[in-house]
Amino acid sequence: MPSGYTHAVITISISKQTLFHRRNTGVLYAYPVSTATKGAGNREGSFQTPLGRHRIAAKIGHGLPLLTAFSAREPFCIYDPETDDAKRDWILTRILWLEGCERGKNRRGKVDTHDRYIYIHGTHEENKIGSPASHGCIRMNNEDMLELFDHVVAGESVQIRQE
Repeated sequence: MPSGYTHAVITISISKQTLFHRRNTGVLYAYPVSTATKGAGNREGSFQTPLGRHRIAAKIGHGLPLLTAFSAREPFCIYDPETDDAKRDWILTRILWLEGCERGKNRRGKVDTHDRYIYIHGTHEENKIGSPASHGCIRMNNEDMLELFDHVVAGESVQIRQE
């Protein structure tokens, strides 16, 4: 990012498995993440993390408890590691729903990030954070997800890069 840049922006590095959030104050925060097991790619059905310029289309889960589980973006329970199915791809705590900004790359047609339901969200597999393990989304530790959620706004820029 250019020096002196103070507009809030999220940059996700797939190779570093890290999400960087430069806040309006200019302070840069870094969070470990987990992107797709199948690498980077924008195509529908690829189970890959989409590259390019995005924005936060919606913030979902404000005020709900840690480990709130979502189905179709609606809260339905509090995840319990003792009784809930660990093989399920749980979407927990908060959702930042992404929307592509580059027509033909990650917006519209068979490459539409929003229509692919690509989120930044909490996960039950926190032990896999730092290595590729998702089905396309960007997974975060739940406490980190809470912190990030409280410091972003809908419409904020999200860059997803291979490097």
